[in-house]
Amino acid sequence: MIRNCPHLPSNFPVTEEMVQPFLEASTSLQQEIQACKGKIFLCDYKSLEGLPTSVVEGKSLPLTAALCLLYLDTAGTLKPIAIQLGQEPSEKCPIFVPSDPELDWLLVMIFVKNADSVIHQIISHLMNTHLLAEVFAVATMRHFPDVHPLYKLLTPHFRYTLQINAAARRVLLGPTGLLAKSTPGLEGIIELLRRHLDETTYSSLCLPDNITERGLQNIPNFYYRDDGLKLWTAINRFVRAMLGLYYPTDDKVSGDAELQRWIQDIFTKGFLGNSRSGMPESFITVEGVVKFVTMVIFTTSAQHAAVNSGQFDYYSWFPNSPLQLRKAPPTTKGLVTMDTILETLPNIGDTVAFIISSLVLYKKYMDSVVLGSYPEERFCEPAAKRIIENFQEELSSIEERIITRNASLDVPYCYLQPSEIENSVSI
Repeated sequence: MIRNCPHLPSNFPVTEEMVQPFLEASTSLQQEIQACKGKIFLCDYKSLEGLPTSVVEGKSLPLTAALCLLYLDTAGTLKPIAIQLGQEPSEKCPIFVPSDPELDWLLVMIFVKNADSVIHQIISHLMNTHLLAEVFAVATMRHFPDVHPLYKLLTPHFRYTLQINAAARRVLLGPTGLLAKSTPGLEGIIELLRRHLDETTYSSLCLPDNITERGLQNIPNFYYRDDGLKLWTAINRFVRAMLGLYYPTDDKVSGDAELQRWIQDIFTKGFLGNSRSGMPESFITVEGVVKFVTMVIFTTSAQHAAVNSGQFDYYSWFPNSPLQLRKAPPTTKGLVTMDTILETLPNIGDTVAFIISSLVLYKKYMDSVVLGSYPEERFCEPAAKRIIENFQEELSSIEERIITRNASLDVPYCYLQPSEIENSVSI
């Protein structure tokens, strides 16, 4: 959700006086916003505005379309400096800052994390990995025979995907499922999916473009970006080499009717024919196919690992990532007590259920297949086998660099180590 903030939204009237105590003495909010490499960032949860929410004990659960302003200080620490728990500023929707009473600031941060957790689970995790992987898998099975090189290349990245998604629809998204207990409930989840699918772009699914568009190239200690870009480059090099064996020219691409039907099906059925998405409707160049297939493999492997594997680490302390809150957000400063915070958190039963689900999704299972492994050996050509070996060697090199980097970190970032990444969305 975070992106560089080149200008403050008109509905988030943060002033210099509010945040100056939390900036370096030599700078100002306006200077930082106007700087070419600004250090002001924004999380805007506007897609949650007006979303239906679950009803618990006769009351609709609160869900705030929060805005959170963050500052990157000279020590490389990214910290929140202003929070507004709604899209319309008013006396009942004030801007909170770190110098407000400690419990006020704690509670508003919990509400921001509630908004962030909902987006993470429903959009970043469910929609942008599980459901997209299903779109790619079904289109692949519909349009490629098993001798087609793209069928051979992609099928290992769909292992167990349809099974786990079918189970998720029963266990998590059913009428009594765990996500039905989350703040938005089933009705809100469907509406949130609809809103975000309408705004999803091809570039947002391609990590290098995504990072650039959000202005996150220069944030220090951003290991998802650093490791993810290494993996994107490795996957892209692998895909380019592999497809080069079968599509030596652009004419081979434009003349492959099965390939054209595949991408057309993804565009019309997966992205509902939304031309604003920038999603390709057809392929005319080898490079176009290479980029798209890179995105598919990255999404079903590395991206899913990034949004799935850390769930227990971050969700097991429930106030850090609460999928459900009970009490309305604060509207007046100075009134929050610890009892207020405890009453805002869900009951013990729901809390435990959410934590256990994150533990189940966090586990690595005995029959997992890691990124770069192709145990079924669908490719028999010596050249293709060498390309797979080269890919595995590059992944091993990335692994070593990540391990070396992590050795000096207080909190290692391990989720994108190739040995920890499954080849497919399988849990």
